[in-house]
Amino acid sequence: MQSPSLSPSSSASCLRSEASVKNLPVNLFASVMGLSGLALAWRLAHGSLGATAVLGEAIGVFALGVFVLISLGYLTKLVKHPGAVYAEFHHPVAGSFFGTIAISILLLSAIVEPYGAGAAHAIWTIGVLATFALSFVAVSRLLKGQVDASHAVPAWIVPCVATLDIPVTGHHMPMAWASEINLMACAVGAVMALVLFAMIVSRLVHRDPLAPAMTPSLMILVAPFAVGFIAYTNVVGGIDRFAAILFYFGLFMFAVVAPKVFRPSVEFSPAWWGIGFPVAALVNAALKYAEFRNSGPLWFLAIGLLGALSLAMAVLTVRTVHIALNGKLFT
Repeated sequence: MQSPSLSPSSSASCLRSEASVKNLPVNLFASVMGLSGLALAWRLAHGSLGATAVLGEAIGVFALGVFVLISLGYLTKLVKHPGAVYAEFHHPVAGSFFGTIAISILLLSAIVEPYGAGAAHAIWTIGVLATFALSFVAVSRLLKGQVDASHAVPAWIVPCVATLDIPVTGHHMPMAWASEINLMACAVGAVMALVLFAMIVSRLVHRDPLAPAMTPSLMILVAPFAVGFIAYTNVVGGIDRFAAILFYFGLFMFAVVAPKVFRPSVEFSPAWWGIGFPVAALVNAALKYAEFRNSGPLWFLAIGLLGALSLAMAVLTVRTVHIALNGKLFT
């Protein structure tokens, strides 16, 4: 005897009944990272290429609004479903994405700074505290032992490389303690990035491929070198050959992983936002390096990457709004 099939109306009803803020993923904060990075890239383009200033500022305001909206949603999840947040925080993979919250705060401090230095300094300080706390937790978990090597995925980089975003966004902070904090953050981020990068590449080489849903996270492998370039140049106060090495290896990693990520077979999900900030960091690095070298091919590369990132962020925004409206984001 065949079971009766669900009608479209009953299917929609089931979807609505299953939709819950309990299922709001923490990795959605990566959207704020990508949008903030894009806004900062357009600010650089305004200074070096004469691009309109309105575009970068508008994207920055949008990123701030997205952060507020997602924060309200996740705070609601924390209040109504604390067990779900606890489980997500302690998950060997998903827990790493809590670093996206700290990075978002740091990047938003740079977005806000032209409009209020005091507010930017306060936001940056909160971001610094959150970043160091999450990095401490992440490293402590690794050193407890008996960690499954199959869990060594690109997301592991997020909470530790987050420390590199401290000097990226705070190299000009006026507080007396800021310069030492920037040096410490650069040290922690650089060393842990190299350690984790080696562990993750070893897992990708010797174990089964990542699950299709995790494929976009491969782009995170670009972040340590692109973000490292910006952090290093901010700390030392200029671009030298070591900075160039960081930039070019980040560009090489982008060329390697891009064909693996941008495939029609990889279905859309919030995990796709994981491509945003690594590419945005590479774009910012490319703009800075092109301005330093004043080379035509480098300018062509930087402008091409900026255009591709802008298109990608627009597509991801539209698709995310679509799944938010039809309830799939919360199922």
